[in-house]
Amino acid sequence: MHRDDLCHAIRERLERLPDPYAAHYGVVPPPPPEGAIPLGQGLADHGRAVAALARVDLLAGEMADPYMVSRLLTRREAVSSSSIEGTYSTLDELLSLEEEADDGDRAAARQVRDYALILDRLVPQAAAQGPVFFTPALIAELHRAVVQGDPGYRDAPGALRECVVWIGGPRADIAYSRYNPTPPARIEACLDDTIAYLRSEGMQGMTQSLIERMAIAHAHFEAVHPFRDGNGRVGRLLLPLMMAADGTVPLYLSPYIEAHRQAYYNALAAAQQRLDWGAMVTFLADAVTGTVDELMATRAALVALVTAWRGRRRYRGGSAALRTLALLPDYPVLTARRLGERLGVSPPAANVAIEQLVAADVLRERTGYRRNRVFVAHEVLRVLNRPFGVLPIVDQA
Repeated sequence: MHRDDLCHAIRERLERLPDPYAAHYGVVPPPPPEGAIPLGQGLADHGRAVAALARVDLLAGEMADPYMVSRLLTRREAVSSSSIEGTYSTLDELLSLEEEADDGDRAAARQVRDYALILDRLVPQAAAQGPVFFTPALIAELHRAVVQGDPGYRDAPGALRECVVWIGGPRADIAYSRYNPTPPARIEACLDDTIAYLRSEGMQGMTQSLIERMAIAHAHFEAVHPFRDGNGRVGRLLLPLMMAADGTVPLYLSPYIEAHRQAYYNALAAAQQRLDWGAMVTFLADAVTGTVDELMATRAALVALVTAWRGRRRYRGGSAALRTLALLPDYPVLTARRLGERLGVSPPAANVAIEQLVAADVLRERTGYRRNRVFVAHEVLRVLNRPFGVLPIVDQA
């Protein structure tokens, strides 16, 4: 870590690291700012993001859909956030695992599943409790969720690190690091600063927008780096939870972040090394705007897809096949047994529905097994698996 990369206020917050790294220093980050953030050229980006959030809230008020677009947005978030940290799985693997249809059951897929499931469980709690939802116990719970499936994680999941870590440069040599996070002895106090900020215990609730608070909280948490590993995933989990606690429809920003990874790292570095919070706010504002655009395109494509499916054959009113069409945008990978459970129909009725949808090319069987066959709504996966920012294509035939 080079002192010349640090602003004066950060250089004043350096503390010597414990042995065997006593020749180096770590940053004890100051508490997050509570006052207004100068955005400069990012002001227009911030305004567009605020307008984008209003569009989503308006749409949510008009819809009864609890997922807004699809349950799979949380799954895509989990895949992207994990990928940023080097844990690679795919949406298909995750959905197969959730349908109890993945014989491989890879450790990476289990970690990604745990990330998605913690969102499913905690977003409603955050919405119900508001900012008091954020506690040290919550941070530990989030960390346990993202690393408990990692057989290589060396600490107790959820426990604050007692070792020195660094960011950037060759992993084996701290001398080439870009940033040295908080020394172990100061982690708990610095994390308390993050949590107090998340709980809006200061003036920030009146002087800063939600987007500004999300950017600052995320950058501060990453600067503290309270765990040996998994900090990025925990920090990104905090973003939709902050939105839910604020009464806003949560967005899942990791696909945008993954697609703009270097800009994300640059914005974090600006906040951590130079206290340039405006750079992080501008990046997050662009992430919000881009994610809302992506969400709207995905929703339109899935609505068009269900309409196209309805035109491929005649369905009896109230039939299991017709009801399955509405289910597939949320559950595009399924077995006959699970379909029967979700629709509340008998196994023969579920099998008849699947046969009808296979004949209409709504579903495709992909396992080749005689039993426990897995069926996939391939067009839903094509929409959701597309690269971020690429417009979805729906076959109307």
